[in-house]
Amino acid sequence: MEDTTQYFDKYEENLQREILKMCSSLGMLDGELLASEDIDFKWKEWAPEYIAVALPEVNNYPDFAIACAGYAGMAAAHWWDEDWGRHHSAEFDSLLGPRGFDDMDEHIVQKILGLTLDSVEAKQIMNILLCCAQKASTFIRHEQIEHQTVKAFHIFARTVKVMFRTGAALELKRLGYKFQKVDLNRQLPS
Repeated sequence: MEDTTQYFDKYEENLQREILKMCSSLGMLDGELLASEDIDFKWKEWAPEYIAVALPEVNNYPDFAIACAGYAGMAAAHWWDEDWGRHHSAEFDSLLGPRGFDDMDEHIVQKILGLTLDSVEAKQIMNILLCCAQKASTFIRHEQIEHQTVKAFHIFARTVKVMFRTGAALELKRLGYKFQKVDLNRQLPS
């Protein structure tokens, strides 16, 4: 089991590194994965429900099934910035659109992020998440995993976790967050 866990950990690290590199090269991130423990915890809460609705879509719409985790991450980050006290208990169902999972992306962009679908920002978000999902799909194919196996399930779960964290980082960056070096040895004014 230890070897299996290490395999999945390495897969997740490599995928996250490559997606971060791609997002940074496109100017969407700055080489750092912005994150918050609150947001990461939200994924742990939402992941079982997300996987339950996304997994059946993988065969017909693999990129969409993967990309929507990025939208979920953006929603969590947006709510974290807006008013986490009010939104921290948001249920997974609040991410779904009128057609359920089928229009989750549009629902999040319009109703949670507050963007019109034809806006430059919305198109940029949709393009970067599609690129990330396509990169993730390529990563999965390179693993040459037999479909509908336990290993395939775990790879999918790790992949959508990476997408969630990437979506959260993209939204935090869009909202103006950044890592800033702090000099802990600096003397404070008296």
